[in-house]
Amino acid sequence: MAEPGVVAGTAGIYRRVLAAQIRSQASYRASFALDVSLNGLVPILDLITILVVFGVTRSLGGFTATEVLVMFGLSATAFSVADLAVGNIERIGFYVRSGLLDAVLLRPLSGFGQLLVLDFTPRRAGRVIVSVVVLAVALTRADVDWTPARAALVALAPLAGAVIFGAVFVVGATVAFWWIDSGEFANGFTYGGRDFTSYPINIYSTFFRRAFAYSLGFGFVAYYPALALLGRADPLGLPSWVSWASPAIAVVAALGATLMWRRGIRRYRSTGS
Repeated sequence: MAEPGVVAGTAGIYRRVLAAQIRSQASYRASFALDVSLNGLVPILDLITILVVFGVTRSLGGFTATEVLVMFGLSATAFSVADLAVGNIERIGFYVRSGLLDAVLLRPLSGFGQLLVLDFTPRRAGRVIVSVVVLAVALTRADVDWTPARAALVALAPLAGAVIFGAVFVVGATVAFWWIDSGEFANGFTYGGRDFTSYPINIYSTFFRRAFAYSLGFGFVAYYPALALLGRADPLGLPSWVSWASPAIAVVAALGATLMWRRGIRRYRSTGS
């Protein structure tokens, strides 16, 4: 076990590198503010898509527009937090191809931690802010019967969803250790998962539910937490306790991603450059 002083010192190094990244990117304040604002438009455009759908129908999979917006708010918040925290791990293919990963691994710090702070992109915070606002408004309009358990869930569900999305980001990026040009393949699961989780999973076919909602855990990002918050039974017939399982699924996803990352790092061979 590492000494407390060593852990504190390592954390301090990460904080300084992260602070330097933020100062560097925020040095041109007008440009930075514009970048944050433009990033905030991404969830708004997705929101408009849902509103267009409800312009031609009054319900989707048996859910009203307000109920679907609760799902969208949970999904958008979870994805935005994951994208801000670990989305830059997608650059691993560039590091492997260019040989820069060699320099990262030679330092006496976690390679994974370095990759997260070296390419941290604070402008993505705009997406988090807008997504949280959308979720808050949707929950207000949904007239949730608040209990201590539901209050705890509304705080935990986006974090659990972020961990699930983060695990998918990491696993998708780790594929680069075997297939360097795997970026588009990985995006199909990360950004495709964002779109998948924005809607009730009962509108999808059985194959897609099994492949994405359950096998990859996407059903626990927004759909099942929304059912718990709204006090609704699952139209697919699963028991009510499943709606509260997101934190447990997030732990399993994080463990799986950790194992996959470690296997990928062991698989890596230096470019020699």
